[in-house]
Amino acid sequence: MLRPVLERLQELDRRLLRAMRTRYHAPQIEDAMKALGMAGEWGAVWVAIGLAGAAVDATRRERWLRAAAVAPAAVGVNYLVKLTVRRRRPRLRRLPPLAAAPSELSFPSAHATSSLAAAAAMGRVAPGSRPPLYGLAAAICLTRPYLGMHYPSDVLGGAAIGLLIGRLWPGLRGRDAEDRLIDLVASAAPSTAAAPPHRSNADGRPQAPASRPSGGRPLSEGDPGRS
Repeated sequence: MLRPVLERLQELDRRLLRAMRTRYHAPQIEDAMKALGMAGEWGAVWVAIGLAGAAVDATRRERWLRAAAVAPAAVGVNYLVKLTVRRRRPRLRRLPPLAAAPSELSFPSAHATSSLAAAAAMGRVAPGSRPPLYGLAAAICLTRPYLGMHYPSDVLGGAAIGLLIGRLWPGLRGRDAEDRLIDLVASAAPSTAAAPPHRSNADGRPQAPASRPSGGRPLSEGDPGRS
């Protein structure tokens, strides 16, 4: 029962690969996709982004440097999975791949693993940068079947592994809202404690402080100055 399902998924995988390998292949688009693929090799573009972030963002420099190491580390994890799965790269008749690869192992895609790992990690360092980071990661992922280097399922598997690595990478967590709230309460506590308590009348309304004569002593019942 499971075998026919797997066979249909493999056939769909191959059809999607052929469609991406044969459509929208104008020379300008191919050149752009090849350039993106080269930028993603060994996570190079992500290391550059991490180092640039560390250079311009002094308050989060250490976290940016840690995030810069995620992509190369993800490539290493990816290769261990490749050695376990040992899926061969796709070969389409009369449609050779448009780029080179260091090995014939296909699953999962190292570009997808390193790109999604780096995007997830750097998004934790600078949450506002998530849209462009994930946009770049998605574009790099698309180059793999477009250039005939990976089945779409290789990309999906690599992306899932990369997201997991990026979310679990240590040392990227900054001070969250709860930490800042605790600090705010702690800093406000001394000023609150120093304020004198308010006295109330019998009906519960706040009582105005007693007026003082020029001598500095509060007036009380029977004093000459009290009417």
